[in-house]
Amino acid sequence: MAAISFAGERHALAAGETVLECLERTDHEIPFSCRNGTCLTCMMRLRTGTLPEASQAGLREGQKQQGYFLPCVCRPNVDLEIEAPADAELFGRAMVSEVTQLTLSVCRLRLRTATPLFYHAGQFINLRRGDGLVRSYSLASVPRFDDALELHVKRLAGGRMSNWICHELAVGEPLDIQGPNGDCYYIGGEPDRPLLLIGNGSGLAPLYGILRDALADGHKGPIHLYHGSRTAMGLYYGDELQALAKANKNFQYVACLSGDEGGAVPGARAGRAETVALAEHRDLSGWRVYLCGYPPMVQTAKKLAFLAGAALQDILTDAFELRDLRRLRRD
Repeated sequence: MAAISFAGERHALAAGETVLECLERTDHEIPFSCRNGTCLTCMMRLRTGTLPEASQAGLREGQKQQGYFLPCVCRPNVDLEIEAPADAELFGRAMVSEVTQLTLSVCRLRLRTATPLFYHAGQFINLRRGDGLVRSYSLASVPRFDDALELHVKRLAGGRMSNWICHELAVGEPLDIQGPNGDCYYIGGEPDRPLLLIGNGSGLAPLYGILRDALADGHKGPIHLYHGSRTAMGLYYGDELQALAKANKNFQYVACLSGDEGGAVPGARAGRAETVALAEHRDLSGWRVYLCGYPPMVQTAKKLAFLAGAALQDILTDAFELRDLRRLRRD
């Protein structure tokens, strides 16, 4: 049975146990969020031993070479000696430049970094506040246009970070950031390829960045963006998206309402965003599909997009499920 050595202690792993689960069981406080290798919050570093290949999936090549890995998906079959990375290796510093309520439940957070952050629109960063709480948020900003990083934060009952950001965080306060991470972003070089963008709630954030990046890159193929919410209150940036649709003949924006307010937003389709989008686009052969938002929507839409002919490698996703909010109903 494999064992891990961490902070001067040696612990045997139970059958099928991940490194993160072992450290939790033995009372080590390790930051984590998604538990599935997506958010990179729990990243650690190998000192000795051999890592399973899956434990480094999604990391940049430089991070792999330095021994970084994701303990939440690491199930080693040999002994490992591991350590927590130094803050300076993973986190940089940013300053809050704006906190604006977009709706009753979504606020826009803008950050200015101490040093330039090189990223693709649609990627995500991890935010850490002073007490060590870490959460992941996708980037709505586009490097070529925006001086500040733009994040859209959905406020949920019981959400420790989201409520703090929307109601307590003030302009001028510092935050630690880690990233950029993720591969859900615009891929240039194929200007005629059709693009289908589907999101719900604050999943609009990465799609808004991807859309503007594609248009700025001169994308000529059709771009369809479907943004869904259970209530009219959950729809935002409608004016901005309509303006982009008027200025770009190849772009169409569709708002979708899945609750009982189908007539509350002029032009909105009744139904869930993924249902409406995939009913209107039944053949996705050759399309690139972007899916962002609540994980059940993303999972369902990914399956339906594949069945409609989209290649798996052309279905790019950005879905997060925070550990303290899994049971809450979403807009």
